[in-house]
Amino acid sequence: MGDGTRLGGIIVETEAYLGIKDRAAHSFGGRRTPRNEAMYAQAGTAYVYFTYGMHFCMNVVCGKIGEPVAVLLRALEPVEGIEEMRANRSRRPRLSKLKDRNLCSGPGRLCEALAIGRELNGIDLVTSGTLFIEAGTTYGPKDLVRTTRVGIANALEWTHRPLRWYLRTSEHVSVRAKGGGGAGGKAL
Repeated sequence: MGDGTRLGGIIVETEAYLGIKDRAAHSFGGRRTPRNEAMYAQAGTAYVYFTYGMHFCMNVVCGKIGEPVAVLLRALEPVEGIEEMRANRSRRPRLSKLKDRNLCSGPGRLCEALAIGRELNGIDLVTSGTLFIEAGTTYGPKDLVRTTRVGIANALEWTHRPLRWYLRTSEHVSVRAKGGGGAGGKAL
């Protein structure tokens, strides 16, 4: 934050978007616009966009330059700067008594709590001192649930692909799968 407050947490839920072939990706079919240009940047770039006329969402670009593959950050377990996150989220009266588990449980909530907006689109998450991802605990296959993405209804064969992962024991996840199975991987 501008006042030196560090806001941070553990990423507990993500969704993968596999680029040009993925009907749910902003880059499907090679779509390249000013809005999604950051998706075509180097791995480690933040792709921040505005959606539904009300929320920012943040993806981490994962492909090679020109390969628009990214991972949406869906939920975070708040660890540092929780009171500042609460203040960022409670600017509207009905949100004044949020529980910690609701601060960052969803991509729009996560961005609002961390004050992530369009001005951070395209930032290098590896070298930036403003917005970055640090290494943390590594989780194994039994710690993670793999399931379908949230809110993907009209992407034909991509609608039901298991491209979402979340930390099984986290209360900060936005949506739990019904009987979801485990998957391998790491979570920060």
